Amino acid sequence: MHPLHLFKYCPKCGSSHFEEHNFKSKKCADCGFVYYFNSSAATVAFILNSKNELLVCRRAKDPAKGTLDLSGGFIDMYETAEEGVAREVKEETGLEVIKADYLFSYPNTYLYSGFLVHTMDMFFLCRVKDDAVVEAMDDVADSFWMPLDEIRPEKFGLDSVRKGVERFINEYNK
Repeated sequence: MHPLHLFKYCPKCGSSHFEEHNFKSKKCADCGFVYYFNSSAATVAFILNSKNELLVCRRAKDPAKGTLDLSGGFIDMYETAEEGVAREVKEETGLEVIKADYLFSYPNTYLYSGFLVHTMDMFFLCRVKDDAVVEAMDDVADSFWMPLDEIRPEKFGLDSVRKGVERFINEYNK
């Protein structure tokens, strides 16, 4: 089911005449407001330590609870992607990002509270201030360093992260 089918009322005037306008929008027949359903911005962090090991997390919550993941999450309003990835890394691992370099992006879907959120996941190579102490916090069950040659993309639960890990290993691990 297309996510727009869940939107029954116009968010501007409250009318129930909120109808399909095209594949990515709905239009209110009463007030003329058009709502476009766009992707939510999200970030993913590749963090390498001095041994060239990747920081890997285990998901504490659904979707994909118990599978491998990388630190990251949704970008807040008024936040840059770099600020968002730094905040998410701090919230989930306690690490302080001092530099975030954009690498690439992948679209994804993320089931949140029964609602399928379409995301644009932006991947960053992050350098942290001190990688000696990593904590598993927020929605992370565990965090650990893994040698790049032991990384198996199929063990990562979210589609975009799986694709991103595979690309990172193939293109950036040289």
